[in-house]
Amino acid sequence: MTSGDNQAALAAAYLSHLVNERRLSSLTCESYARDIAVLLNFAHETSLDQLRIHHIRRFVAQRHGKGFSGKSLARMLSAWRGFYRYLARDYGYACNPCAGVHAPKSPRSLPHTLSPDEAAKLLDFPVDNDSMALRDKAMFELCYSSGLRLAELTGLQPKDVSFSDGTARVTGKGGKIRIVPIGSQAARILREWLKLREVLIKPGATALFLSRYGRNISPRSIGQRLKIQAARQGIGTNIHPHVLRHSFASHLLQSSGDLRAVQEMLGHASISTTQIYTHLDFQHLAKVYDAAHPRARKKKKG
Repeated sequence: MTSGDNQAALAAAYLSHLVNERRLSSLTCESYARDIAVLLNFAHETSLDQLRIHHIRRFVAQRHGKGFSGKSLARMLSAWRGFYRYLARDYGYACNPCAGVHAPKSPRSLPHTLSPDEAAKLLDFPVDNDSMALRDKAMFELCYSSGLRLAELTGLQPKDVSFSDGTARVTGKGGKIRIVPIGSQAARILREWLKLREVLIKPGATALFLSRYGRNISPRSIGQRLKIQAARQGIGTNIHPHVLRHSFASHLLQSSGDLRAVQEMLGHASISTTQIYTHLDFQHLAKVYDAAHPRARKKKKG
């Protein structure tokens, strides 16, 4: 077995570990696979146990020079560090060359959110006798009313939904379970969808939301359907499922001001992650101030 084959086998073993032992979502594992592939490509003929900190710094500098953001590089380094921790645990690697390497800092961009009016407009579409429109409305209403990640939405099963207390049992990152509320609009349309689901479902399908062929719907399909619906409603084309999650968090924080509650509902491990929505809230307040406060109004040129 060549060095390249051996390193590919180590990467495959690590990805199997992520799936079977750590039980990470398929989307997360795909992201790890891409990042590990970048490392193997950079290493080329150099054995993984021969890589040192100066190699990793050079790799990161090269990626940064090609325009990759600090956030993207930080995620990549995190994947590499985890890979080396696994190699140390199971294969006796003595050195983690990624330890102590930091990604270049880049300006923190605020997530894109819809205004409450835009969110209402996006979700205000008829379903008539269209089974897929009914499914889409149920998916989008649930995503917005409960702040779900895309992987959480696709991972839901009918048994996870409780209409009696208006909640859903969600499996988040790292297999962590949380209970989230379901809005009344989402609950109403979900009841309608579940009746139709019983007619569409094919053997082996377990997901709450199905494709038109009765199989578990894919994350890609959900994203495509949301873009199509957003364009139809005149919202724009740069709309993806995470925008609904961001909008949920921003609107809830504007209304309640309860950062801890929003953190729990989003399933954030750290409140610092949730705090970005306070900046969005401040932007909203600043716009109101600029538009309404006498001291903020610009004097007209006369």
